[in-house]
Amino acid sequence: MAYDLGLAERVRSLLERHSGFSERKMFGGICFMVNGNMCCGVLKTDLMLRLTPEEADLALKRPHVRPMDFTRTPMKSMVYVSAQGVDADQDLHHWVELARSIARKLPPKESAVAKKPKKSASPSSRRSSPRPNPALSSNRQST
Repeated sequence: MAYDLGLAERVRSLLERHSGFSERKMFGGICFMVNGNMCCGVLKTDLMLRLTPEEADLALKRPHVRPMDFTRTPMKSMVYVSAQGVDADQDLHHWVELARSIARKLPPKESAVAKKPKKSASPSSRRSSPRPNPALSSNRQST
């Protein structure tokens, strides 16, 4: 199991009530998006949160929270909350709502907004295959 399916379902139930919610498999776990921006996720048994650097500093002072060091270098605005820190529904709701409020303030990602259909190339902009030049392609000599 790459991530705790029960925790993922609990997070999903909190986020799916709001517009702009989507999810995607990422980091070997699942990531929940708000308007195309990463909000939070579940990796193994941990809740992963995207916060502001200031909110992350405050969160790190709380029990069961540690820096996200997925790349072995702590990320300034990303934290993990261990399973003990989200056992209570009230605690999980607090963390998810904090991350959601930050993500929804970010500009929507283009992929989250309905894209306009691509225009087809006009006939004049299409490349045509070059026509062979009979004078150059013939190696015959007159006899």
